[in-house]
Amino acid sequence: MTISIVIVDDHPLVRAGVRHELSKYPDDVIVIGEAEDVDSAIATIGELEPDVVLLDVHMPGGLGGGGAEVVQKCRNTRSRFLALSVSDSPEDVVAVIRSGARGYVTKSISTPELIQAIQRVGAGDAAFSPRLAGFVLDAFGTAEVATHDDELDLLSKREQEVMRLIARGYTYKEVASDLYISIKTVETHVSAVLRKLQLSNRNELTHWAAQRNIV
Repeated sequence: MTISIVIVDDHPLVRAGVRHELSKYPDDVIVIGEAEDVDSAIATIGELEPDVVLLDVHMPGGLGGGGAEVVQKCRNTRSRFLALSVSDSPEDVVAVIRSGARGYVTKSISTPELIQAIQRVGAGDAAFSPRLAGFVLDAFGTAEVATHDDELDLLSKREQEVMRLIARGYTYKEVASDLYISIKTVETHVSAVLRKLQLSNRNELTHWAAQRNIV
């Protein structure tokens, strides 16, 4: 199913660039509208009700709340929100997710990765750029994990350590450095974790960990 998109960004060149990149995937997404500030975003989203809104975090208009304000005021629509921003600050990430957005990716993301993030958010799942998921886990993952989790028990102690770092967005190199093991060993552990948990990639792993408040 083709996902309808509204692009919200106060820079015309950014909107044009994103629209151009998304046009390369006509079977997956279609841009049906654009907006340049909080007020026009709220009006456009209310009128068009796209499947997914690609939303900048900092923009003029409204009460000064930027992207978070747009999400809050459009909660009664059917649209889901994916933040697309140059900012990777914890404050921005947490603010827009608290407002109701389903994901947050930075503008350094590749087009194929952006398409995947849109599809995940469109399906009601979460999507984050590497490292940003850790901010969300820190902010929302305050509940304790159950002492016994059948799926978690499938993993060895080392696999659990690797899983937690990968779920927080660490690169393989960073995991290797943190645990004093080789990158090849990290890759082996990650493959084992994904196989045992029946997951396909690190995005699914991050979501799995977030559901269980694993940090």
